[in-house]
Amino acid sequence: MKKYLESTKLLDFHSSEIQELIRDKKWSEFELNDEEKIATVYDFVRNDIKFGYNRGDDIPASEVLKDGYGQCNTKSILLMALLRGIGIPCRIHGFFIDKKMQKGALTGIIYRLAPRDIVHAWTEVYFNNKWLTLEGVIIDDKYLYQVRDKLSKYNDGYIGFGISVQDKEKISLCWNGNSTYIQSYSITKDLGLFHSPDDFFNEYNNTKNKFKKAIFNMLRKRINKKLDTIRRGT
Repeated sequence: MKKYLESTKLLDFHSSEIQELIRDKKWSEFELNDEEKIATVYDFVRNDIKFGYNRGDDIPASEVLKDGYGQCNTKSILLMALLRGIGIPCRIHGFFIDKKMQKGALTGIIYRLAPRDIVHAWTEVYFNNKWLTLEGVIIDDKYLYQVRDKLSKYNDGYIGFGISVQDKEKISLCWNGNSTYIQSYSITKDLGLFHSPDDFFNEYNNTKNKFKKAIFNMLRKRINKKLDTIRRGT
């Protein structure tokens, strides 16, 4: 279990920014049990770190925290760093996911340049002697509220705006001791388990193509502004 608690280049929970956050939020207090610690960290990353697009998949947790937004891969990195920073074992599970579920969040040239199968990851946390999935951390409540009724019917499920679920009326992202899901209905291939995101993103990465990465970084701020507009309902 020791390897699921280690710091890495991406899981830089010893950084001053993350250590200060952990102290301010009192996540390491002895009064909190593991369930309460996981729940409060999960809710912070889900709602205080908005759904949005960073400069890449393989950026340190401290940078994701500074950005204040993230997508599946970067939110997973931050979530893992915070959990390990307070002594909660976790790992990363990788997949390919159909890019169709990104329509609405990604549009225009960014959507066209995106690979058909997007590299996707979620955090798995060890709790009550079993591994639980925390994919629901990707989407914040304000964003979900605005897009739930805009999802498109597809393959007996609902997709769009970075969401892919079987039943849009039964989306439940609050953590209550069970797994949470928000994009899993569009998974096309399981890429396996990794004890660190560094190993996973060294092998699988959406932003290895330098040309596509440059185009993406020219336009991603515009995309994030659009997501904020959606979030505000304007």
